[in-house]
Amino acid sequence: MIGGRGPIVVQSMTNTDTADVEATANQVAALARAGSELVRITVDRPEAAAAVPRIRDLLEKKGVDVPLIGDFHYIGHKLLTDFPACAEALAKYRINPGNVGFREKKDVQFSTMIDVALRYDRPVRIGVNWGSLDQELLAHLMDENARAPQPQDSAEVMREALVTSAIGSAQRAEELGMTRDKIVLSCKVSDVQSLITVYRELARRGDYALHLGLTEAGMGSKGIVASAAALAVLLQEGIGDTIRVSLTPEPGGDRTQEVVVAQEILQTMGFRSFVPLVSACPGCGRTTSTVFQELADKIQGYVRDRMPEWRETYPGAETLNLAVMGCIVNGPGESKHADIGISLPGTGEEPAAPVFIDGKKAMTLRGPRIAEEFQHIIEDYIRTRFSRDAANAEPTQQAQALPVDGADVPTPVR
Repeated sequence: MIGGRGPIVVQSMTNTDTADVEATANQVAALARAGSELVRITVDRPEAAAAVPRIRDLLEKKGVDVPLIGDFHYIGHKLLTDFPACAEALAKYRINPGNVGFREKKDVQFSTMIDVALRYDRPVRIGVNWGSLDQELLAHLMDENARAPQPQDSAEVMREALVTSAIGSAQRAEELGMTRDKIVLSCKVSDVQSLITVYRELARRGDYALHLGLTEAGMGSKGIVASAAALAVLLQEGIGDTIRVSLTPEPGGDRTQEVVVAQEILQTMGFRSFVPLVSACPGCGRTTSTVFQELADKIQGYVRDRMPEWRETYPGAETLNLAVMGCIVNGPGESKHADIGISLPGTGEEPAAPVFIDGKKAMTLRGPRIAEEFQHIIEDYIRTRFSRDAANAEPTQQAQALPVDGADVPTPVR
């Protein structure tokens, strides 16, 4: 369910050639494993449309049932009509009012896509983008603005055109028979303040489900920070039902990063939980060793790798809070606030790492295998707390056997 009281949903998009069935199915599967709950694929030509049902079949063989969204531009009406198996295999259609058709063809081609959606009982996302805005609408609004006694600046007119295009197209879809609960709207821009302004106005003018995303957000930290800044403001105001973080992948980078960032935005704001959170100190002159940094990195990677299995076996494990701290100043205190925390020795401190479980010191780790031993402690805790029969579970042998302080820790048994 999208909208209303449903959870805010994470969406992503492939960057493969959709006509390449195996490559696209593999990337969809990777995005789904990373936690994407909807995956959009480009359907831009007959070869891509013909590939969609084969991609769906291959995903089913892989055990991946993530919904696929078809992203249509220019000839979507023709592709959906000529390839009914494609129309049926997709879970939702994305329609861009800026290029669904031009002049007298616009309404006919838009209506055709809505008719197909109604035939197969599919929702649609009416996705406006300021890079492909309806130029006739924009010119009309610019002309009206020029004649106004107190004209607005061009940026305000552009924002109004985005909102008008989205709302007007949604109203036309309703006239054609589509119910409001099957319509999702988006107005994508790449400027943070414009995005916030546009979505506030969208939310004010209607009660359609809204898909949030800063388009062309950019690469690396710039794209992450810009997306988080824009989406956090809107989400905090109760605006947004699905989100996508449109990161430009680093050369050779992993497409799934956009899923991780979207999840982290929602989780750090307290809207949803996807994977155990790892708190870690930034380091300072008291932590000249890199041990705690390496451990934090290992644990963060470990819990994300293990989460697909934990999600199936130990429901609720995603709410776990972990802490990996670097010295005695804040380490023990922060560790006590986490479900499981470890405080590594800072510069000049005793080479011992106390572990705190549920706020109490439970053991001390020493030696070269702290990372592996800490992972075992996490696994044991999750089995004990989140197994389906956890209410009746006895404390595990590992939790009882580990020494509280002072002695070497035996290697736990999986």
